[in-house]
Amino acid sequence: MKVADFRRALTAWLDEHDLSPGPDHGLDAQVAQLGRVRKALWDADWMRHGWPREVGGIAGPDALRAVLGEEVAYRQLAEPGIWSMVEVLVPTLIDYAPPALAAEMVPRLLSGAEQWCQGFSEPGSGSDLASLSTRAVHGGTGWVVNGQKVWTSLAQYAARCVLLARTGAPGHDGISAFFMDMDTPGVTVRPLRTLHGVDEFAEVFLDDVRIPDDRLLGAPGDGWRLAMDLLPHERSTCFWHRIAHLHSRLDRLLADGCEPDADSLGAAWLDLHTARCRSALTQRALAADGRLGPETSVDKILLATAEQRLFDTARDLLPGTVELTDEGPWRTEYLYSRAATVYGGTAEIQRNIVARRLLDLGKE
Repeated sequence: MKVADFRRALTAWLDEHDLSPGPDHGLDAQVAQLGRVRKALWDADWMRHGWPREVGGIAGPDALRAVLGEEVAYRQLAEPGIWSMVEVLVPTLIDYAPPALAAEMVPRLLSGAEQWCQGFSEPGSGSDLASLSTRAVHGGTGWVVNGQKVWTSLAQYAARCVLLARTGAPGHDGISAFFMDMDTPGVTVRPLRTLHGVDEFAEVFLDDVRIPDDRLLGAPGDGWRLAMDLLPHERSTCFWHRIAHLHSRLDRLLADGCEPDADSLGAAWLDLHTARCRSALTQRALAADGRLGPETSVDKILLATAEQRLFDTARDLLPGTVELTDEGPWRTEYLYSRAATVYGGTAEIQRNIVARRLLDLGKE
């Protein structure tokens, strides 16, 4: 199906089927709404477009998934961050899991029957992922894992986790990846209280957790390669969805009767438009050969800048909405936007990558 035809048919279907969220905007309600929307779209086949038939999809270009997520985000049917996790985790499972495991598990996530999480960051290993210390030791018919993960989105709701652990010597080559069941004995999840009041992140403690051999993703030592392959997905379709959401917030800012300030509103729109144009280039490059490199750091810088400027503009043009209220979407999203230059790789590290790997400016 052509992208334009897909969009027309999808928007007509969404106009006829009310998937709007209820009045409760807490995290429990957001996760329940996410499952509801995915199930409805899966049952109607929209969620299957752009995925291989081997995992329950009906094929077609990746751009169809981008359009679906864009419509979901702009209509505010599901929170874009947690919606887009499928764009990170499903391609990873398709590429690295045994085919039978991918065929069994992927439909569970796409259909909303399960949520999954990503166990990468640790208290001492965030942006410096190569230094992670969670360790997996092989014994008998599987692996025994000990360690701790942090900033694990939706871990308290997740049935499965794509987990990185050290199986060899220090450095990149000693890291392996696993597909872990979250109800395995020894897994403890503790949600983290965050500034914006939504406990989306959690700590995950792993104490003698046993993972079978058939849950190893790829071969021992493939964990770093998996992580590097995952990043383009995180910064392509996921960013497209986020930008659509931010455009909806700009429209909401105007609808909420903000103070007229053409310069501020124009600057916010221009930042969003720039990020969208860059994201479109990234998606075309990904569709062309399936691989991206350090240029996606440019996408991350532009998106973080656009997000923070938008909510700074909302704070300035809706006086008191952020500072003088204890709740509400503007306050919550403004506080969340403060982390845009930290999560997914800090702004400083992204600029270093651009300087060293794209501009060849060296280490100094």
